[in-house]
Amino acid sequence: MKRALICLLVALFALPAFAERKHSAGEYDIHYIAFNSGFLQPDVAAAAGLVRSKTQGVVNVSVLKQGKAVPAQVSGTVKNLLGQDRPLTFKQLKEGDAALYYLAQFPIDSQETLRFSLTVKPQDGEPVTFDFNQEIFPDE
Repeated sequence: MKRALICLLVALFALPAFAERKHSAGEYDIHYIAFNSGFLQPDVAAAAGLVRSKTQGVVNVSVLKQGKAVPAQVSGTVKNLLGQDRPLTFKQLKEGDAALYYLAQFPIDSQETLRFSLTVKPQDGEPVTFDFNQEIFPDE
């Protein structure tokens, strides 16, 4: 399973279409990315407990303090251009002692720009709320 998780993370951060996205708040760096789950290999998606589908997206969040992973509570919503809000339910994915990731899936209806509103509360810090937009493409 560890090998599959490493493949997942490499796949997430190696895709050239996805530049690094980061929100800094005090001593914390919050890295985030949203993408179509169809980009994942089937074994990687299964190991991470994700549904691999052309109509499902994934948002991945990690919280770092001085370059080290920090436990956090992550919540949020995703809104389409019609203003329809959907809650995001994050689950923690831990890789050894070195990495913590928070993953949530969301439906994709068509090619569209989605607005994500996230609240991240590091274990030893104050809540941080921020928004970002991401264009998502269904896998055809």
